[in-house]
Amino acid sequence: MAIAYEVADGIAEIRFDRPEKLNALTLAMYDQLGEAWRAARDDDAVRVVLLTGAGERAFCVGADLTESIPALASDQFDISRWDPAHLKDAPFHKPIVAAVNGLCLGGGFELLLATDIRIAAADASFGFPEPTMGFVPAGGTLVRLQRQIGYAAAMELLLTGERFDAEHLLRVGVLNRVVAPGELHATARGVAERIASLSAQAVQTTKQSVLELADLPLADAFAREARLGQRTFTSDDAREGLRAFAERRAPDFRGSAER
Repeated sequence: MAIAYEVADGIAEIRFDRPEKLNALTLAMYDQLGEAWRAARDDDAVRVVLLTGAGERAFCVGADLTESIPALASDQFDISRWDPAHLKDAPFHKPIVAAVNGLCLGGGFELLLATDIRIAAADASFGFPEPTMGFVPAGGTLVRLQRQIGYAAAMELLLTGERFDAEHLLRVGVLNRVVAPGELHATARGVAERIASLSAQAVQTTKQSVLELADLPLADAFAREARLGQRTFTSDDAREGLRAFAERRAPDFRGSAER
């Protein structure tokens, strides 16, 4: 399969695995990616997802221009068919760490915006070429990007069709870190391992809260925050965390987050 999926030590690694085509997404790959997200979401052994691309040349250059985009252009189906791949169809509360190697363009950039912590190689390159070809990045980007980094920075990325380097993306807030290419996977894996060592209940409730509360009226957001917080305070993980603190040892978190 051109979407690789491997689970080890609480981390599910999802990898675009078509390096000879710069990890461009075929129709089958979109379906496989949606299935991989569902597998990670539903597996209690998975605490964190690591998303990356095979090879050194590309993270993902988006939809295959010889198959996927022509299928959309011919009106064979609606882009909402790809909602599972774009994480638009259902809540996904497990943290996602991205390791961006090489080109991250179009739909690949869109998928990056669905992740939570983004680490890129210093030679990575980013852009939305869609307006140069007469269409738009409608895989979540028109909703996510401006909410994540603000209007002016988002519009420069969306409207110009230009390429931007990793340092620019770091400055405008798309990325968390930029590292040497040889350090990319180890750095991203280290972040994923750190998160996987923490309470799944606490980590996933935090992500759920951030996603749910942003657009609620203030009073409703505070009330919902209290309910979600109480769910963690009364959890098995909280009891274990307090015991471990009192006994001066590392906690052994085994609880699963509530769905």
